[in-house]
Amino acid sequence: MRTSRWSLARQLLVLQLAILLVLVSGGITIAYLDARRTTTDRAGEQSLAVARSIADAPDVARAAASADPTATLQPYAQRVLADTRVDFVTIMSPRGIRYTHPNPALIGQRFLGHIEAAQQGGVVSETYTGSLGPSVRVVVPVFDANHRVVALVAVGITIAAISAEVQERVWPLLGVAAAVLLVGACGGWLVSARLKRQTRGIAPAELSNLFEYHEAVLHSVREGVLLVDRDGRVGLCNDGARMLLGLSGDPVGQSLADLGLSPELAAAFTAPENRTEELHLTDSRVLVVSTTLVSSGGRAQGTVVILRDHTELQTLTGELTTARSLAEALRSQAHEAANRLHTVVSLVELGRPEDAVEFATAELALAQELTDRVMTAVAEPVLAALLLGKAAEASERGVELTITPDTMIDDLGPGVAGRDLVTILGNLIDNGIDAVVRESVARPSVVVTARSEEDGLLLRVADNGPGVPEEAVGEMFRRGWSTKAGDEHGLGLALVVQAVRRYGGTIDVGRDGGAVFTVRLPRQEVSA
Repeated sequence: MRTSRWSLARQLLVLQLAILLVLVSGGITIAYLDARRTTTDRAGEQSLAVARSIADAPDVARAAASADPTATLQPYAQRVLADTRVDFVTIMSPRGIRYTHPNPALIGQRFLGHIEAAQQGGVVSETYTGSLGPSVRVVVPVFDANHRVVALVAVGITIAAISAEVQERVWPLLGVAAAVLLVGACGGWLVSARLKRQTRGIAPAELSNLFEYHEAVLHSVREGVLLVDRDGRVGLCNDGARMLLGLSGDPVGQSLADLGLSPELAAAFTAPENRTEELHLTDSRVLVVSTTLVSSGGRAQGTVVILRDHTELQTLTGELTTARSLAEALRSQAHEAANRLHTVVSLVELGRPEDAVEFATAELALAQELTDRVMTAVAEPVLAALLLGKAAEASERGVELTITPDTMIDDLGPGVAGRDLVTILGNLIDNGIDAVVRESVARPSVVVTARSEEDGLLLRVADNGPGVPEEAVGEMFRRGWSTKAGDEHGLGLALVVQAVRRYGGTIDVGRDGGAVFTVRLPRQEVSA
């Protein structure tokens, strides 16, 4: 049951909005502080320029030295206030007694602020709370012709005026910030909506758990799971697939053509239709391959490939076929034995015991001769059972199966499995029997040779059928090749060549009145 935790998309949207809000707020704060600093600096520069221009005016120095400086300087100061963007112009004596002021009631009183540096001929620049409130002000001296300080000029702009100007500049910034927030919120919402569709509204913890479960399941199953994208590249590959395909590294991102797969197997992985339970061969395994095309929103995404190892089952199937052949041979022999027994009884009843004895011993000697020869020549019981079973099967199908006198396998060696010999020899014998029966050859026969040599094993199966066309020799060991009709054939010879390659052997196809298959398996050295 899904919890009520926020989805990944919602958390990302909230995080984006929070980051955007912090950035915009920080930007607005920095812009406000910069605007305030710039406005304050400009107010100080403007006040200094106005103060210097007043102090440099010759009429100001003469008026300051007159008997009634206020009469001349107050109107002058009012004109300056009207012509400039300053809030006050105060002209005072060197001791700080006002000659002028925006409020005439304050004329004659002491100036509020620091004037010591100006009294010494310097400049005072400060922010101070005076009669008009806090202000940015500048105080400069007025010199006479002898460069003596005869008066002081104070010019300032109130903080209230500065703040009003700053606010005028901040409102457009707030508008821009609001627009940025709106655009950012819309963009974040669009990204969040897309992410929500892609993650199906799953919370991060659930998404993490799903990924961990996915990885655990993917790499714990024995079946191989492979995802191939539309371009024929591996998008996903679990441990089972790497093992079944014999891949050493991680193939994700690689093209199928770079993995060394057989053309038939690679074609199955990229087929435009679904494949179900197809048998394919690698150098060492028999694989069952199923593929399913995957699409999303009506668009093809790739192919999911499921691989299952059929090697052991195929081997057991071959051994079961051998056992069935032997059972069928025993059943047939039992049926023939019953017929022969009835014949012997009838001969005895007819008073011809000598003929009965001769008939019975002749049939038994023939059957025993074949059994004794196989059991003596072949020490491997599974291989011996195969030969006896195939001999009985061939006899039932009207084919003479002959085991050459030089057949002798007394020791398979530690590196050769009996089941592989059953796969090789059994399929070659079946192929020979089918060939002569299918073509209705007169006196059909299959000749089998199996013997140990100094450098390994020699297995040869020859028939007197039509043989293998020269143009088909190169393709006959490929999965699916067969001269028979139907879909149930075409794997036997491919299994033969797979087993031969596993031991580093060779297989040759020749003609000698029919097809001759010769397999040579080198002696296997097993390290201690």
